[in-house]
This record gives sequence, structure tokens and C-alpha cells, in this order.
Amino acid sequence: MDGSAAVEIACDESGSEGERLAGGNTDVFGYGSVRVDAAAAAACVAELRARIRSPAVEYKANHLLRSKHRAALAWFLGADGPIAGRAHVHLVDKPFLLVTRVVAAVADGSETDAAALYRAGRRAFGPQRWTAFLTASNDLLRAAGRRPAPDDPAAAFTVAVSALRADAGAAGDVVAALLAGRQRAADLRDALDRGPGAVPSLDPLLPAFARVVEHWSAGGRPVRVLHDEQRILTPERVAGLSALNGRLAGLRFADSITEPRVQVADFLAGVARRIAEDELAGAHDPELAGLLRPYVDPGSPWADDASWAALRPAPESVGGSG
Repeated sequence: MDGSAAVEIACDESGSEGERLAGGNTDVFGYGSVRVDAAAAAACVAELRARIRSPAVEYKANHLLRSKHRAALAWFLGADGPIAGRAHVHLVDKPFLLVTRVVAAVADGSETDAAALYRAGRRAFGPQRWTAFLTASNDLLRAAGRRPAPDDPAAAFTVAVSALRADAGAAGDVVAALLAGRQRAADLRDALDRGPGAVPSLDPLLPAFARVVEHWSAGGRPVRVLHDEQRILTPERVAGLSALNGRLAGLRFADSITEPRVQVADFLAGVARRIAEDELAGAHDPELAGLLRPYVDPGSPWADDASWAALRPAPESVGGSG
């Protein structure tokens, strides 16, 4: 870092379910960050209130996402809107992130290997077997486990992988490597049962936080973060993020109800998560995808080609940087 004044950003997330990356309420995690001062953020919130006219005490992304408020959403994300050139959103396809983690942990595979398996997915294996594989993978690598917990997560994982073998096709080598790694899977689960820190947390918030700090520090300036309350962002966990590499100048927490900068970040995270999730599900909306595209982090963990074609940012965009 060059020692100059820190870049100040506000951050919030949408779609967080901790280490639950499969079988939850959402398939997408969105992490929004904005570089706006308190006065500009308050003006943005006031303008949205004037446009939406809801009696709600706190406005959320759901207000903007209602069809009758589409013009307000277009203003918020538009090139002449309040966050143009001053915002960034990191998207995570949670099932794909899970596949990358299990392929790396059990098969020592690459993200390319994981993408091949993910793209085969439910089309090759059918929804039942694919869902069973994702659930077993999550149970294997999840520190706290789910309730009720399977008797033997490693054995359940091997059964789920074995069920994929017959229809693996182009992903056959990856499935074979996962089967060959069944002892490694058992060892990983044993290590997690002895101590949760044995395997990095599946929670996408920690790497998203590191990625956002990296993005805003690209100009050589350190980054100071104002964040909605998050229990996972303990001083110990933040200090353990080697990717920060001295880029973080400070972190403090605030409630979005009383801090308009965090509320604006919450708006961005929420609308981005919903737009991206709709695209992932095949519900393409060219206007909304086009409005979101300039803000999307090109390094977002994403492997679905059709939705990424709609969301992928152009080299030149209105998204902000440090």
C-alpha cells in the first residue's frame, strides 16, 4: 500500500446461509460494496423512499424488485444513478462453490475439473442423484454439520459419488478421482470432527470479503470497511485472511437501519443476488441483467455459461475501484 488515505467502503450481503451451500433457500450469494459518503447515501435512500412510497421503516431490496418499482430499480443501477462508478458486487453460485471445494479437497482437482462436473450436473445425472451428491458433499465438508446429521458423512459421500459413475460422460475422470479419494474424504471428516478449523469454512462471506478488499485496493490505497453486523467476521478470522496482505486499514460494524451507506450496499447485494439467481434459473431478463452487469466482479465463482454470458461485465464498466 502507498500509505495514502484509505478508501472507505460500505458492505453487505444477501443470500448468506453460512456453510449451507446446497439445499438452502438460495442458490446465489451476493456481496455488495459501495464507495459513497454518508450524505450521498442518505440522499439515495431518500430518493428511493420518494419513488417507492412504502410505509416500511427500513427499505430492503425486495421493495426495489417489485415490478411496479422497476423504474426505481433502473434509476438505482443506471449509468446516471447514485452508485454508478462507485459500486461492486461479488456473486457466488453456491452449488458451484461447493463442487469446487469438494473436488479440490477430495480429488485434488482444479476449478476446471469442478466446472466440468458442475456443468454435467442435473442434466447428466438427473435431479435426484445430483441433489444427493451436493447434499453429501456439503455434509462432508461442513464443520458444524446439519441436523439430523448423517451417521457417517464420508460413507454417504462415497455412495452419492458412486451413483454418478454410470452417467458421468465428460466428467468421468472427475467422478473417478472423487471415488479414488474416498479415504481422503474419511480423513477430512475425521479431522473436522476433531476440530472445525481443520478445513477452511465453506461460508462464502470470508473469501468474498477478501476479494472486495482486494478490488477496492487496486489503486494502491488501503481499504477501510463499514459492514453490517456479521458474527463470522471476527478479528481472528479477518487476521487469518492471507489474501488481505496488508490492504485492510480497518473494519467496523453498523446497523443498516441507522447507517445509510450500509443500507445502499444492502440494496445492491439484494437486487444483484435476485437478478443473478433468476438468470441462473433460466429466467433471462435482458434489461435487469444489463443494468447489473457493470457492477459484477469478473472473478465471481460462476460456471453456468448461459447466465454468465448475461451477467459478465464488459472490460469497461461503471463499477467502481480504488
